[in-house]
Amino acid sequence: MTAVRALTAQALLLDFDGLICDTERAAHLSWENFYGRHGLVFPDEVWAAMTGRASGESYAADDLAGRLGRALTSEELAERRADKARFAGAEPLRPGVARLLDGARRQGIPCAVVSSSDRAWVRGHLERLGVIDRFAQVVTGDQVHARKPAPDLYLRGLELLGTRPEDGLALEDSATGVAAAKAAGLRCVAVPGERGSRRTLGEADLVLASLEHLTPTKHQEVTSV
Repeated sequence: MTAVRALTAQALLLDFDGLICDTERAAHLSWENFYGRHGLVFPDEVWAAMTGRASGESYAADDLAGRLGRALTSEELAERRADKARFAGAEPLRPGVARLLDGARRQGIPCAVVSSSDRAWVRGHLERLGVIDRFAQVVTGDQVHARKPAPDLYLRGLELLGTRPEDGLALEDSATGVAAAKAAGLRCVAVPGERGSRRTLGEADLVLASLEHLTPTKHQEVTSV
């Protein structure tokens, strides 16, 4: 059995896609179907290169266009996005998210969402999932100059929460997000998604299989049992 880690934090800053809700699974399935409609297999290396990046759609679209020898039409890209939205709309909270947010509320630890995705996407899903009221701040990619792996989103989140980097704790699911958190001076716990890999998250301070194995506390730190 995996021990529960209790980590001190004055504030929690959580990624959205892939961490709070596995919209990354929806994205992967939409691209898998998109490539499949053209008789192709969606390459693992393309997924690995695009995960966690705001430019991910362009990266995969360029790869597919290169394989087809032609540009993709706006109608084709819109169909792929519609598939993603439909699949994502069926995704629940990831395991341990509700427990983590409940624990943070009991401890009086404020939480923020820090996501490279646009505000309408993030807030729409937080409302659908019934957890938007758990977050003191929602910081999204359309509010900053540079998205992850740049530290801008995390720095903005810390500013809005009134928290120093050394007192905050970032929660991520991708190497891109971990890099952003570390660049902002934060400790970072990583929880890979269904399509993620622990091997790519080595820069995180701690890698866990699930948020169920993490408890936030303001008072003391237990590293392992």
